[in-house]
Amino acid sequence: MSDMLPGDRPQYVSPHEREEALDLDAAQRAEPRALSNSEIQDRSAHVAGAKDAVIVADDLTAGYLPGVNILNGCDLYAKRGELVGIIGPNGAGKSTLLKALFGLVKVHTGQVTLSGEDITNVRADRLVSMGIGFVPQSNNVFPSLTIQENLEMGCYQEPKKFRERFDFVCDLFPALGERRAQRAGQLSGGERQMVAMGRALMMDPSVLLLDEPSAGLSPLLTDEVFVRVKEINATGVTVIIVEQNAMRCLQIVDRGYVLDQGRNAYTGSGRQLATDPQVVHLYLGTLAQA
Repeated sequence: MSDMLPGDRPQYVSPHEREEALDLDAAQRAEPRALSNSEIQDRSAHVAGAKDAVIVADDLTAGYLPGVNILNGCDLYAKRGELVGIIGPNGAGKSTLLKALFGLVKVHTGQVTLSGEDITNVRADRLVSMGIGFVPQSNNVFPSLTIQENLEMGCYQEPKKFRERFDFVCDLFPALGERRAQRAGQLSGGERQMVAMGRALMMDPSVLLLDEPSAGLSPLLTDEVFVRVKEINATGVTVIIVEQNAMRCLQIVDRGYVLDQGRNAYTGSGRQLATDPQVVHLYLGTLAQA
């Protein structure tokens, strides 16, 4: 039965508009919603998804002081070649999770594995040699050293790799090769991020951990950083990125995690999280303004 009232005129919908509406409806029906906190707690989706993942964090509790946990049962996995994002409010434990993966924060319970090997609380220098790169949010370059010297420090453990990896990094970031003799302390914030990411790539990591790479950058430089992250990921490197610029992060990642008070609050594809009404209401509104 028609819902039209007497005197109403039917609205004309062009074939093109109808096709777009049908495509959108099909995409929304095909895209399942993000998993919520209550659904995450049974951990079955995590266990199933983590099979064959290159790096896995299982039920982590971790913190900087004994008996004081910042993480309270976090799960995370990234498959080979994935780009995974971690978002959440300030103090949620995002950076702590990244540092726990890299051996910089003590894991009290739970396990971190790399290609099936237990790397829980392994020292950061060993993790670098095992194939994990890490770019901290701040103080991530040696300002008194040149760009080339910064990159040399990136493969300090295996200096014979320098020439090959220097060429690889300069293909990604041509300006680094052109300005190799310039001191890093003279660079802009965005340029320093390129040096920091380049240095982390010098040991040919299989996994790259990025902590707030857009922090303090202008919108233009932020966009450039995200483009570079995608380019790094396109070379086959698995990337896990912590970001306060939540919506921009969700636009580029394959999958994402929302942390809140040290726990997984939501997880799903970037699109699922960006369009989930509860995630938008609880997190994205405030994070977009942060």
